[in-house]
Amino acid sequence: MNLNDVHRGIQKNRKRKRIGRGPGSGHGKTAGRGHKGHKSRSGYSRKPNFQGGAMPMFRRIPKRGFNNRWAVTVFAVNVGQLNDAFDDGAEVTLEALAAKDLAKGNFDEVKILGDGELSKKLNISAHRFSKSAEEKIAAAGGTINKLVAKLSPAERVAQLKAASEAN
Repeated sequence: MNLNDVHRGIQKNRKRKRIGRGPGSGHGKTAGRGHKGHKSRSGYSRKPNFQGGAMPMFRRIPKRGFNNRWAVTVFAVNVGQLNDAFDDGAEVTLEALAAKDLAKGNFDEVKILGDGELSKKLNISAHRFSKSAEEKIAAAGGTINKLVAKLSPAERVAQLKAASEAN
């Protein structure tokens, strides 16, 4: 292969296929739609879940439970993990948790749980704290800063409705 052969056979601006322009064009008469049937008719459209008259898959599959689309996603971090990851007197923020790979993925709020031992004095900022976590942080001499959620439930519902309408 030579360098000047690289683009051989590639058409960047191909002429569009003109259908229904007589038998000489090769795309006349039925204009590529075949003979009879729903697809051959003008104004043809098909629902994406249509399965040839059979009971659709989404109706055959059993539905269980409830999925709350407005639920707040809470990410949990234990005080034992904070004890291992941070030095004594450190400032524990959402950015610091993300930098240490303790808060991963998409979430709305962070909750500190009381599993594990805390021997370091930490200044922890999070949205929620369990009672045992608050007691362990206070016993270690640390401080708690409760963050306010970014959106109220009503604002969150409005945001999700706007997002679903955009899709």
